Amino acid sequence: MGRASDRRRVLRIDLDAAVNGDGGAAAVRRPDTLATEEPLEIRVGPPGPGRRRPLAVTMRTPGDDLDLAIGFLLTEGLIRSAQDVSTAQLCAGDNAPNTYNVVDVVLAPGVPEPATDPARNFYTTSSCGICGKASIDAVRTRSQYDVATDPVRLPAATLADLPDRLRAAQRGFDRTGGLHAAGLFTTGGELVVLREDVGRHNAVDKVVGWAVRDARLPLREHVLLVSGRASFELTQKAWMAGIPVLAAVSAPSTLAADLAAEAGMTLVGFLRGRTMNVYAGPERITT
Repeated sequence: MGRASDRRRVLRIDLDAAVNGDGGAAAVRRPDTLATEEPLEIRVGPPGPGRRRPLAVTMRTPGDDLDLAIGFLLTEGLIRSAQDVSTAQLCAGDNAPNTYNVVDVVLAPGVPEPATDPARNFYTTSSCGICGKASIDAVRTRSQYDVATDPVRLPAATLADLPDRLRAAQRGFDRTGGLHAAGLFTTGGELVVLREDVGRHNAVDKVVGWAVRDARLPLREHVLLVSGRASFELTQKAWMAGIPVLAAVSAPSTLAADLAAEAGMTLVGFLRGRTMNVYAGPERITT
């Protein structure tokens, strides 16, 4: 996985393992694999040398960084399609030239440059994608896509199979145990693309960015499955990409359920085994 993971020596303690039969805990030093977490700075601006300014810093797992940057710009409503971006390239940082923790995005001619007031200065941790925004108004972004009219129908049995398919494709999680995943599926249950990251929101942005760069938006008649909970921000990102169905293996929040209902999305939580809860848009799930 390259920079996506790193090795560390740890002290492994097993309280259930007796040492030499005396009932003590077993303690051994051994190598362990950790998920990498590094900052990614996204710089955005019009064409011309030296005209890009820092817009956001997000803590992420290196890999698919261009997808992450483009997905972030799309889900934040700063671009509408790949045509709004002239070029995007991964660059070395100013203070750490060998880390390549900067993405430089050149907007297409005529695309408005993002405002850099406090409401649009983002710093996001791996656990929170919106905590850097300065106001409630800055949190809310409306999609250009009307997902309420998406005719998708999905058998519950197909939906129930998706977590196992997502888990089987999580190579990074197998090595580290510390990465979230977001997977885009067809209504037939086929995995289209999967991305992993220490941040749930980053994994979703990487999926969306891939779709933007591949000219697939809106993602009609698709399902987005996330490995954790369904938060407001993940629901909003799915809506911004035109995804009609968002499913999570854990719980949704109240704001996630409210936004899904408002947008006309289907929101599924606690997708585990053969059971699930449908919090919005139940008419799309057939039994």
